[in-house]
Amino acid sequence: MTTTRSATGAPSASPALGGGLARTLRLGGLRIAYEVRAYFRQGDTVFFTFLFPVVMLTIFSVSFSEASFGQTADGEGITAAWFFLPAMLAAGVLLSGLQNLAIDIAAEKSNGTLKRLAGSPLPIVSYFIGKIGQSLVTGILQAAVLLLLGFTVFQVPLPEDPANWGNFLWIFLFGVITSAILGIALSSVPRSGASATAVVIPITLVLQFISGVYLRFSDLPDWLQTFASVFPLKWMAQGMRSVFLPDELVVLEQNEAWDLPGIAIALAIWLVAGLILTRLTFRWIRKDQ
Repeated sequence: MTTTRSATGAPSASPALGGGLARTLRLGGLRIAYEVRAYFRQGDTVFFTFLFPVVMLTIFSVSFSEASFGQTADGEGITAAWFFLPAMLAAGVLLSGLQNLAIDIAAEKSNGTLKRLAGSPLPIVSYFIGKIGQSLVTGILQAAVLLLLGFTVFQVPLPEDPANWGNFLWIFLFGVITSAILGIALSSVPRSGASATAVVIPITLVLQFISGVYLRFSDLPDWLQTFASVFPLKWMAQGMRSVFLPDELVVLEQNEAWDLPGIAIALAIWLVAGLILTRLTFRWIRKDQ
């Protein structure tokens, strides 16, 4: 029994192995289930990617419980929990996709997991489906926890307009897929699994500070706002704010607009860039191994 290999060194499906799209998708589905189980067995990963936005939302909501972040047209005060919930949803998307996959895949390269997979009949597409599917499943669960916490504990009003929920859906899905692809590409940067955390976490932490997650974006200097606009997290946070915050707060955004078309364009550019980088850099085995 033989297998053929793709240009990246991954074994591709052959007719003898029952190859084809259906087989690739079936194996991808099995990989999703495996990846999700493995994810929740890692306590440090669950805390720093799944629970971290939940913890931060709780801290900010309690610490700034007496502060007001503006008012609605009806004179209702916007609480800290209401103000920061959209940003934590965006941060959760980044952590579930980019941070989690970059560290996870770098560790798999270092401990030999990818080397073993390279010698198996698993198609590379199925492997990617498993990783992206894991980010999607954990991202959905995380978003559900954040929304439930905000609504039940901190009395954050959720949107009543179905159009807002439609915007949330496409921003969330677009953001998860883009972040996951970028995470796969970034996994080639750490030299080892041991250094992956030290390389990746500072990157995501800096992005969160300059993208309006922990600070009001309008309070940042103009040059820093422009710099943050280069990266996808700023656009995801802006999109989430357009869904969950009242229209009165649009004046705090850059150019005083939610700019949904701009969000879609920015995420599309980063998705294409991530796909190109992944194609150029991803290897099942590091060249220096």
